[in-house]
Amino acid sequence: MMLQGKVHKFGDDINTDYIISGKRKFDTLDMKFLTQYLMEDIRPGFYKEISEGDFIVGGSNFGCGSSREYAPTLIKTAGISAVLAKSFARIFFRNSMNIGLPLIECDTDGIDQGDHLEVQLSNGVIMNKTKGTKIVAKLIPDLPTQILRSGGLIKFYKAKGLL
Repeated sequence: MMLQGKVHKFGDDINTDYIISGKRKFDTLDMKFLTQYLMEDIRPGFYKEISEGDFIVGGSNFGCGSSREYAPTLIKTAGISAVLAKSFARIFFRNSMNIGLPLIECDTDGIDQGDHLEVQLSNGVIMNKTKGTKIVAKLIPDLPTQILRSGGLIKFYKAKGLL
């Protein structure tokens, strides 16, 4: 799987309430509607900056906070192709895999706002096309890769005849 897009960079400890504010997540179950509030508490109007296939890049501990699937579901619904960070909160990581949102662990220090990336999930190679640099990411194990390729856990189970 090759992913390409522009970087939207955030820092460390981006919690699920930054991704979707606690004041919004109970308004509706319509994820398309809620995308207008993505990251609104730390970058108002962020959803207007996103193009299909773009990346969110963070630092350490991305996705800390609540265990609700709202946060990764909203990121995916907004058109973000993957999130790159130095580390992810465990529950956020699992929820993201379950819905088919790729999370890529790598050193994000050399990636800046607006950079254009090409990410090869199969070999963990990230090419920063803006800077002409290469970053090697931690490989995603085989089973989560199969789940991602299927589009999420439910689609994976259905493809295997388990649902």
